[in-house]
Amino acid sequence: MSAESLLVLALFIPLLGAFFIALNGRRPNWREGATLLASLLLLGAVLSLLPAVAGGARPSVELLEFAPGFPLRLTVEPLGMTFACVAALLWPLNSLYSIGYMRGNQESHQTRFYVCFAVAIACTIGVAFAGNLLTLFVFYEALTLSTYPLVTHKGTPEAMRAGRLYLGILIGTSIGFLLLAIVWTWAVAGSLEFAPGGILAGKIEGPLASVLLALYMFGIGKAALMPFHRWLPAAMVAPTPVSALLHAVAVVKAGVFSVLKVTVYVFGVDFLNETGASVWLMWVAALTVLLASLVALTQDNLKARLAYSTVSQLGYVVLGAALATSMGVIGGSMQIVTHALGKITLFFCAGAIYTATHKTEISQLDGLGRVMPFTFGAFLIGALSIVGLPPLGGSWSKWYLLAGAADAQQWALMAVLLLSSLLNVAYLLPVAARGFFVAAPSGELAVGGPALAVREAPLACVIPLCLTAFGCLLLFFHADSLYALLAPITDR
Repeated sequence: MSAESLLVLALFIPLLGAFFIALNGRRPNWREGATLLASLLLLGAVLSLLPAVAGGARPSVELLEFAPGFPLRLTVEPLGMTFACVAALLWPLNSLYSIGYMRGNQESHQTRFYVCFAVAIACTIGVAFAGNLLTLFVFYEALTLSTYPLVTHKGTPEAMRAGRLYLGILIGTSIGFLLLAIVWTWAVAGSLEFAPGGILAGKIEGPLASVLLALYMFGIGKAALMPFHRWLPAAMVAPTPVSALLHAVAVVKAGVFSVLKVTVYVFGVDFLNETGASVWLMWVAALTVLLASLVALTQDNLKARLAYSTVSQLGYVVLGAALATSMGVIGGSMQIVTHALGKITLFFCAGAIYTATHKTEISQLDGLGRVMPFTFGAFLIGALSIVGLPPLGGSWSKWYLLAGAADAQQWALMAVLLLSSLLNVAYLLPVAARGFFVAAPSGELAVGGPALAVREAPLACVIPLCLTAFGCLLLFFHADSLYALLAPITDR
């Protein structure tokens, strides 16, 4: 099968999966089988594209043309290939986890959940393989709309308020800022195509370049730059598999991926470096990293703490883009991968704890690690990867970001990166420490006694979190392959 055919297939497999999921809504086993099959077929299609792209090929397909010069085009390049691999790899694991979670908690509207999840994955693939700004915008908006029913899944007043905030911020920023930036780009450059080295050099100068960059950065609300971040903690009212989708597989990763895509292929690293148009963005990203970490320290709710951690970790990617150095861009790109594996592990663990114990607050976790050793062990591994401790994958992305800051001679930003890692330790490691080393309330978890009622969550929940934790370790030893795939994105 040709690379172009695989490219189209990768987009339509999740959509066909959504159709068969809906068709089997009254047969849960068939419905969930369709989900797993679609996720595995997508993984096969995406991985089949990888050798060609790594070898220098850039497959491209024009799906349709809205008007002369405005095509909906899919093109695979290394950055998009990396993001697509993340989404395709994590969808099967999230699907297996969802089966255990949704059944274990007897969630309602499960068919709608799986259908919207599959559509969201299709939109994510569209974002990853977008060949121009118009295609990126179309799939970016479709991703927002397809995930809204997932955010409001529970149908409670709190969920509906979170959904309104979710739509309000993401649609408001994309229409008010991002669309304006795209129109402005077309007006000055005469093109919406992504091109190595960018398309704006010599087309826009001075403060206007910084203004255009600001429209893009704040228009991509999914990147959760402060002050447009509140939708992310609010969306934690959704079921945990949705939180994993938002934080690791699709939504926020689509945001920071779009930030990198615009930085590299619209502005160009050299253009930003020469004009200094992104200097202000470095400090906005740095403030987001630090402030969100400080807020995370104050949260007792586990998912809320993880949500603010994500806001902080996304700031690393934006910072890498703003540094406008090769090492910074590669570090930001690697952060998409390493954070995805680390954070999905943490959310899987949070959901497993809730499924087994119905506990949601960190202050309630004392002693649970002794009866949920796999869950809390995986949480510790995921947390250490987020911190950036070898031999875990997260250490490489932070290393390259530090190298990028050194290349840009931004010593203060190097200090920010180091300080933020200490803050990561402060808000993540106490969760595992309470589980393993703090005694449970008297009689509540007496091992071997009659009060022992807490066990691991269902296997369908525990197996995925163990696999993603192992992935954090595996990524450390295979980071050279990831670097080799990403290196061409900074070629001029």
